[in-house]
Amino acid sequence: MSDYNAPIDEMLFVMEEVAGLGDLVQMERFGELSPELVAAVLEEAGKLAGGVVAPLNRQGDVEGARLENGVVRTPTGFREAYRQFVEGGWNGVPFPVEHGGQGLPWLVSTALSEMWASANLSFSLCPLLTQGAIDLLQAHGSEAQKEMFLPRMISGEWTGTMNLTEPQAGSDVGALRTRAERNGDHYLIRGQKIFITYGEHDFTDNIIHMVLARTPDAPPGIRGISLFVVPKVLVESDGRLGARNDVRVASLEHKLGIHASPTCVMSYGDDTGAVGYLIGEEGRGIEYMFTMMNNARLGVGLEGVAIAERAYQQAVAFARERIQGRDALSGDEAPVPIIRHPDVRRMLLSIRADTEATRALAYYVAAAMDRARGAQSDVERQRWQQRVDLLIPVVKAFSTDVGVDAASTALQVHGGMGFIEETGAAQHYRDARIAPIYEGTNGIQALDLLGRKTLRDKGAALQALIAEIEVDASAGIGSGNPHIRTIHERLGEAATALARAGRSLIERRQGADVLAGATPFLRLVGLATTGWLLGRGAVAAARLLDEGGDKQALFEAKLQTARFYAEQRLVMAEPLSRVVADAGATVADFAEEYF
Repeated sequence: MSDYNAPIDEMLFVMEEVAGLGDLVQMERFGELSPELVAAVLEEAGKLAGGVVAPLNRQGDVEGARLENGVVRTPTGFREAYRQFVEGGWNGVPFPVEHGGQGLPWLVSTALSEMWASANLSFSLCPLLTQGAIDLLQAHGSEAQKEMFLPRMISGEWTGTMNLTEPQAGSDVGALRTRAERNGDHYLIRGQKIFITYGEHDFTDNIIHMVLARTPDAPPGIRGISLFVVPKVLVESDGRLGARNDVRVASLEHKLGIHASPTCVMSYGDDTGAVGYLIGEEGRGIEYMFTMMNNARLGVGLEGVAIAERAYQQAVAFARERIQGRDALSGDEAPVPIIRHPDVRRMLLSIRADTEATRALAYYVAAAMDRARGAQSDVERQRWQQRVDLLIPVVKAFSTDVGVDAASTALQVHGGMGFIEETGAAQHYRDARIAPIYEGTNGIQALDLLGRKTLRDKGAALQALIAEIEVDASAGIGSGNPHIRTIHERLGEAATALARAGRSLIERRQGADVLAGATPFLRLVGLATTGWLLGRGAVAAARLLDEGGDKQALFEAKLQTARFYAEQRLVMAEPLSRVVADAGATVADFAEEYF
């Protein structure tokens, strides 16, 4: 497996020229933050990711997490790497200073999270879930809960988990059976949860579980679900750890990938009942949990970017070293590295373009979160939150599909050697495959985008996005730069196709044929939005090329990569719009007995 080197110049370019880092650092809430400080933070994180976390990736895959006498052991080196991670303050980057955090933008945290996931996806899942639990408690926890849990979770001294899924209740969360009965100032939780990432581990002395459960008199369905914070070890009033709670890991799942991440079956209340504390009000558990789920969906989408980046780096390194065949570009007979072969170059450029596109999308949405949280008016806050809400399912689904495709294509670049575990290309493919499944399958993300985010407001949020895309496309078509002109011509066509597809769905609104078009509709939104953001980057790259400087190769590559994306990806927008409009009827009408 090749080394991982964080693409810091690329990250900074996207943060500054696409996501608007310069605007964020002007916000009062970020104090004396500057682009120079952000660059220094990324440099230090890159050292930890590449020098400490990444070398454990292969070992973790081979060794895996293991359950021994009720105790989960993570692979060799993981616990020590986590200690370095928390000692460096990396767990608390986006959280308030008053609770021990760094108070930096989510945009910065997102770039760092990409590094951890590229370096070692299994390792990165622990802080991903902890950060989501912190975000949930900040938004919905009581003052006492915040005081008790946030400082130690933000520091990384304690970690957090999300507990939704049960054996009989996967995506249908309303079917869960875990029970919560009031017992004085707390509740007693009884039930089983499955697929709990880092539900048990040896990183920390305590784990803070966010658990959905149903109270005795609750109505059926999701309206009867409440949310509870359930610590592995009970916490005394003075903050000291007390008795072990009635929570245990029953088993570890045996998985296709992410072997080093312990995916646990958790059992609550086998004896006296697990002590849990109600978050907010009874019956509002799903509402509260969506704060954590949306945080996690951004993080999972970012995993697609991260795996694509790692797979790309490995494929490029292999293509430079593998000598095979004559040079089709020059016609020389001598054997050459396979990076000289046009189809290999096409595959590498496909991975690169898709990675840059989804990185731009994830960073843009993270910056939109910062803008919504720091807005000076309700109108501004609502505008940015509307954009976040619209694009979160797109980040999650579009980017994770890209991650799988990129890992598969990178394996193809390796040829037969990619199918051999020792090269490491297969691990990226296996690890990537979970991301389109968890935190709501990508089909569920498509239904969310269609139903809650488009049909509910009759396309208002979608149309606002399309309007911005159309303005930029029109401006770019008039450019004297042939790259910019081509990019924006294709972008204008994609915007037209997206508007047509949106109108078709809104006019029909209901029916199985409409729902059958949800996934191609999400892909169409993803293509148009990423093409728009790459177009922004291309305009900036052209400007910076004219200004000169020491990063000319980066800027030229940005221009050419964006053009490749326009020519090879954005041209698929028109066919996708036809699929959205026409193909759903066949899916809906196909007789069940024919399957």
